[in-house]
Amino acid sequence: MEGSTGETDVRLLVIGLDAGCRSVLEPLFEAGDVPTLERLIESGTSGPLESQIPPWTASAWPSMYTGKNPGKHGVYDFLSFDGYDWDVVNSTYVRERPVWELLSEHGVSSVVVNVPVTHPPRAFDGALIPGMTAPEDPPCYPEGILDDVKLACGDYHVYPQSTDAPDQSIAGYERTIERRGEAFRYLCRRIAPELGFLQFQQTDTVFHERPGDKEAIEAVYRAVDRQLAETLEATDPDNVLLVSDHGMGKVTGHEFRVNEFLRERGYLEVQSGGEGMPNWSTAWENDLLEGENASEHDESVIERAMSVAARVGITTQRVANALDRVGLKEPIGSRIPNDVIRAASEQVDFPESKAYVRSKSELGVRINLEGREPNGQVPESEYEAVREDLIERLSSVDTPDGDPMFDVVAPREAYFDGPHLEQAPDILTIPAAFDNAIVAEVGTEQFGEPMESWNHKQTGIVAATGVTFDEGATLEGATIFDVAPTICALFDVPVDAEMDGTTLPIVDGSTEAEYPAYEANPITATDDAAVEDRLSDLGYL
Repeated sequence: MEGSTGETDVRLLVIGLDAGCRSVLEPLFEAGDVPTLERLIESGTSGPLESQIPPWTASAWPSMYTGKNPGKHGVYDFLSFDGYDWDVVNSTYVRERPVWELLSEHGVSSVVVNVPVTHPPRAFDGALIPGMTAPEDPPCYPEGILDDVKLACGDYHVYPQSTDAPDQSIAGYERTIERRGEAFRYLCRRIAPELGFLQFQQTDTVFHERPGDKEAIEAVYRAVDRQLAETLEATDPDNVLLVSDHGMGKVTGHEFRVNEFLRERGYLEVQSGGEGMPNWSTAWENDLLEGENASEHDESVIERAMSVAARVGITTQRVANALDRVGLKEPIGSRIPNDVIRAASEQVDFPESKAYVRSKSELGVRINLEGREPNGQVPESEYEAVREDLIERLSSVDTPDGDPMFDVVAPREAYFDGPHLEQAPDILTIPAAFDNAIVAEVGTEQFGEPMESWNHKQTGIVAATGVTFDEGATLEGATIFDVAPTICALFDVPVDAEMDGTTLPIVDGSTEAEYPAYEANPITATDDAAVEDRLSDLGYL
């Protein structure tokens, strides 16, 4: 990087800012909150980085670190579905080669810290601490390295540890970010890698947990900036590549309950009693009110309240408002079990439905196909006709303002290709400018105010500075699929011919090669309630 002297071990430092984008960064630049980030972005070359569809963390980071679309690597969402069952994805669901493993095969070592969907790690030349979707205290590579990190740097957490107090929540973010940087620098001292890949998740988390909270957002980015400054000083990298998996912004349009739309058109069946929703809710509790423990609740009072709330169209995610509307505004229990709430409302009956939204962050509709799903309702001979009908119906949906709800409604083949195409939603539904949102609830009006006032946008950011990079090159048209081939090219490693991206013009293109099929580990279940709880808190489940 500009200003460095002599050779360094770290030839390339990749900094991952989850949800990083110009619209978030510009006010921070103007306030002088992030001088290191501003210098990196303004001193070299930068531009927009287009995410994939869907632009969500669990699928986008694997697309970035493999250079391949979800149809090839197999991860479309935080959840993976087997019939009507589900599991939170982990690295065993990623069926393509991460770039650090490809580099390892060519003698290049790496340190990878906090990149999502990297648990459990595989052996390679270097060290890895997993990020989001990993459990706390996850297995790392090499075995036992996390214990060494904790001895050298203090406690380390994948997810922030905080209480309900706002100031302590911000402090929890800051501590998590600080430990991230310390762990990365420790591993760089120990491993002396040529590639460093350090990801910060709180730049996304803060918008989900504290939407629009200027104090919290500024605190998170200042903490990231401090860690970045210390990391640059400690590692003195030759080149720095800043990337994000998607952008972030306000959602000011409408929330569309696609399953209610499908229900009214005869495609979807519902049931009550809680069996229609994924069963993770039975293990969780809603921290919504103050008072006594939920195990001591007056069952008849609460269940009657929930029943009334369900009849007036209040969903499980609006429980606090529901209790207010049925006259239970006073605290009646700090933790109301979700199975009590769910028992009083309607859920999708997946086996009996013809089509449904299974997970909102998939951004798509699944068809309950005979021969593919255990209780398929649509014969294979009718599949294309049903899909075409749904595409036509959904394409014509307008919001209450008279504007198109979706920019695009298209078959999955328009966005994905590869051996895992069958795992994708059958139809992709892309909200207009991502200023509208979709959800999977039933039992209420088709349109309403967005549950999340801030959410993902498709455009993130990429910036490059360093002695190897052409800082005069323009980065217009860059996508997240271009990051892995660009990393390969910098290290003169042949680019996998099956990658969907191309080398960014900041570095000379590398040759291509046909690599042997990736021998991925057998898929293993995540099976960790704390991980599911965390994803639910962030609004992903």
